[in-house]
Amino acid sequence: MTERHKDRPWLMRTYAGHSTAEASNELYRRNLAKGQTGLSVAFDLPTQTGYDPDHVLARGEVGRVGVPVSHLGDMRRLFQDIPLERMNTSMTINATAMWLLALYQVVAEEQGADPGALQGTTQNDIVKEYLSRGTHVFPPGPSLRLTTDMITYTVNHVPKWNPINICSYHLQEAGATPVQEIAYAMSTAVAVLDAVRDSGQVPPEGFGAVVGRISFFVNAGVRFVEEMCKMRAFGRIWDRIARERYGITDPKQRRFRYGVQVNSLGLTEAQPENNVQRIVLEMLAVTLSKDARARAVQLPAWNEALGLPRPWDQQWSLRIQQVLAHESDLLEYEDIFDGSRVIGAKVDSLVEEALEEMDRIEQMGGAMAAVESGYLKSELVASHAARRARIESGEEKIIGVNVHEATEPSPLTADLDGAVMTVDPENEARVVAALHAWRDGRDEARATESLAALKKAAAGTENLMAATVECARAGVTTGEWSWALRDVFGEFRAPTGVSSAPVAVTAEPGTPLAAVRAKAARTAEDLGCGRLRLLVGKPGLDGHSNGAEQIAVRARDAGFEVVYQGIRLTPEQIVSAALAEDVHCVGLSILSGSHAELVPDVLHRLREAGADDVPVIAGGIIPPADAAALVRAGVAAVFTPKDFGITEIIGRIVDEIRKANELDPLEVPA
Repeated sequence: MTERHKDRPWLMRTYAGHSTAEASNELYRRNLAKGQTGLSVAFDLPTQTGYDPDHVLARGEVGRVGVPVSHLGDMRRLFQDIPLERMNTSMTINATAMWLLALYQVVAEEQGADPGALQGTTQNDIVKEYLSRGTHVFPPGPSLRLTTDMITYTVNHVPKWNPINICSYHLQEAGATPVQEIAYAMSTAVAVLDAVRDSGQVPPEGFGAVVGRISFFVNAGVRFVEEMCKMRAFGRIWDRIARERYGITDPKQRRFRYGVQVNSLGLTEAQPENNVQRIVLEMLAVTLSKDARARAVQLPAWNEALGLPRPWDQQWSLRIQQVLAHESDLLEYEDIFDGSRVIGAKVDSLVEEALEEMDRIEQMGGAMAAVESGYLKSELVASHAARRARIESGEEKIIGVNVHEATEPSPLTADLDGAVMTVDPENEARVVAALHAWRDGRDEARATESLAALKKAAAGTENLMAATVECARAGVTTGEWSWALRDVFGEFRAPTGVSSAPVAVTAEPGTPLAAVRAKAARTAEDLGCGRLRLLVGKPGLDGHSNGAEQIAVRARDAGFEVVYQGIRLTPEQIVSAALAEDVHCVGLSILSGSHAELVPDVLHRLREAGADDVPVIAGGIIPPADAAALVRAGVAAVFTPKDFGITEIIGRIVDEIRKANELDPLEVPA
């Protein structure tokens, strides 16, 4: 029998990291032994946002959604016994990307590796952080400078590294349509490449190498035919930009290079076993078409809507990839969609609409200007609100959520609290103690001198990468590096997009929203105030604000006055705002797992201030045992992803306000 030729499979990764560098290192080595072919590092929120574990905003967040890396010692332990010269490592890091790459490079050098041989990717796309994920630190201008400096440094010193991953993944999770996902990602790429070109740090004849190292990180939803067409459209537009805007003649340098994490937003808490087939369909979107196939794929686990996946859950996702790559015949054929009239027409449509949206952004002054004006954020909030409205009306069907809800008991979730991994609550104290020991043991004079040099470079125009690498070698911490730059660049609070979002659900007579509006108006009248006031708060470092924004928009449409100050607030700041605005209810949104620490703190502060009659509700990825504990602590209601009806949630908020103020229940259906 003639041996069949098969293309080389894509890089197979699982997005992983938790608790400590040591625990994450053990997990990485186990996954590599199971056949994983690349690493994808998840950092915790303090690391991503430039705080050390002992900062007030890091409380409850250390090691929750990723691994804490505070200094060179942590990075050494993270990659102990993993030869970095032979590894392809993806690091999901943006505002502090330069810092983490510096730590990675120094560790690789300590292992004896040549930096020129290092392969991998730093995400380093700050635009989407302003729009959806919320781990930005610095204003757009300085952020673009950090990105530019890092790109030019890697092209010259770490040439096999992808210094930026233009990331549309989180845009889709924030509500982006395929057209918006393409247009916003491509507009970001143009802003970055223009900045690199205009910096003068790369000669014109070397600019092709810059374009050739730009990679993308995309989302793939369950509408897998449309998603596959989206990837073909991405490739066509990227080739056109590289060729026409930047004059790149080498087809290899114009190639659209992307990795993918399939859609986590679409994973459901209800009937979570259905997430397995969703993940498979989404993977097909980025693997079926050879000409638009991902270079690296990482799949979420079936239980990510419930909490932190266990190693077995991650293994299941890895095996899904391996079965497709090694057991099926997918890799034996040329592109199976070439010549398809249906596919061709859909791709043409996506290209045309995306280019039109890119033109609009260009006329505003480019992606950075569209971020600062609030245009991009308000468009995403509106798109997300429209999607939520389709789900609530049943127009967009989600199995187990708004259709086919009857189910047999699942053995996978018989023990809900055992179906996910939990982080030891004592872990944070150990990490903080280790940080203090690191500071005590380093050469303090060298660390201080390197930070002073970094600030001097930031105040000038020189490339910041060399000063950052010296900080890494000197034992500087993540928070110290970040605060040195904060002192020079300042911080940035991104527009929320809530006030300008259009109405997505109307309150016509007879509709659920009309009933809730009536309840809210009657309750405000009973309390003798003009309108009910709701504070929507995001305590801690969790920047995933999509849910909070949708609650804020729907409450506004139900007649509430909404106080929403955006992300990254301390419990003290939230309570101060609640008292100053004299709100009737406080709603807290946390998806990072820090609810057990931060929500009771808000309750305690309200009681101390004499505002214990203000009900507090909480929402997020909250396991049942934690939800019960929050209710015992005094939380009025807990909402999780299974509670998809936003109008019903707003109605419940009105009920809790009435109960807290000892008003009789209203017999008005919501």
